[in-house]
Amino acid sequence: MSVIIEKSRQLRRDLITHLYHHSALSLNELSKLSNKSLPLVTAAINELIADGYVIDQGLAPSSGGRRPLMFLLNRKKARYIVAVAIDQMLSRLVIFDLMNGVKVPEQTAEINLAGNDQSLQELYQFIKTGIEHSGMLPEEILGVGIGMPGFVDIDKGINYSFFPTEDGQDLRSYLENRLNLPVMIDNDSSLIALAEFKFGQGRNESDVLVVNIGWGTGLGMILNGSIFRGSTGFAGEFSHIPLSNSNNLCSCGKRGCLEVESSLLVMVQNARDKIAEGAESKLAQVLGNGHKSDGDHLLEAALEGDPLAVSILSDAAFLIGKGISTLIHILNPKKIILSGRGATAGKIFLPPIQQAINEFCIPRLAEQTQISVSTIARNAELLGAANLVIENCEFN
Repeated sequence: MSVIIEKSRQLRRDLITHLYHHSALSLNELSKLSNKSLPLVTAAINELIADGYVIDQGLAPSSGGRRPLMFLLNRKKARYIVAVAIDQMLSRLVIFDLMNGVKVPEQTAEINLAGNDQSLQELYQFIKTGIEHSGMLPEEILGVGIGMPGFVDIDKGINYSFFPTEDGQDLRSYLENRLNLPVMIDNDSSLIALAEFKFGQGRNESDVLVVNIGWGTGLGMILNGSIFRGSTGFAGEFSHIPLSNSNNLCSCGKRGCLEVESSLLVMVQNARDKIAEGAESKLAQVLGNGHKSDGDHLLEAALEGDPLAVSILSDAAFLIGKGISTLIHILNPKKIILSGRGATAGKIFLPPIQQAINEFCIPRLAEQTQISVSTIARNAELLGAANLVIENCEFN
């Protein structure tokens, strides 16, 4: 009996996940996507309708034949997802409904991860406060999905780079025990890649590389329609390819890493150094004012045409393009997507990246790879965190 119950739960989860990714679907489409018989799918959908998770949208538009009945998730169902996107300086939280509609707008907290023994407590308080202020009941929340930088073991619930726990517990259990909610964690670049694959520029593609431009420079890989994590789950450390000619020490303890010249953190510092040397820039008035992160100030200044900001971003982008050339030679991808917070300045990144690809990449390979800029860049990690919950929670 327990096996039958588990199969039923899994089918419910699969059907909700397919509707979450595709919006409205017919019973035949759901049957094909779930690889289950039409009678089984019909029975499960009827149960989900009775439970309030699914509603029928009516008949599909006419295409010449019999119009099928279409189904979609019920955004009025009081079930919500807490999505948390963490980078090394700033953490963001949004609460979504079942259709990725924003139920509680973005909240932020400055949590510095590097060398901060209080980072875990600060993260817990941030999530706890966000949920409390939402006014939602615990049973209305399906779970908390968290994207974070570092070496994240999703099976063990451990981040080996950040958030040391106080009592030896794994990070996921630590948060679950205190929030009294299901918690799922994953690497930020992996979640961004999955968001692009499910909702963004990587939709309907089977092989996509997603470069996460942020305080670091990450990589998420979709190969044969699935996230590629490597033998131990830590694939994608793009920022630590030794491409820099500087002697600057990277956060990983090595020298020569791509990150020491391409991360937003380094770009901001370069801007400060140039301003100290006498360079004129609007950044001189806005860096450190506390209204926004310095990385956002830099990106906005570049988009507004500030010469110093554009120059700094262009230099970093050229080096990223050199790294992308290496990826093209090794993996021959159909598409590479620039995503993450930094990709909001994508129109400035693209020309120097393309210049580097033209200079360093074999033309036969380069011409077969499309470089595109994300349309969900700033929200990609949050959407990936929400997707993490949908794919792993129980819909009781």
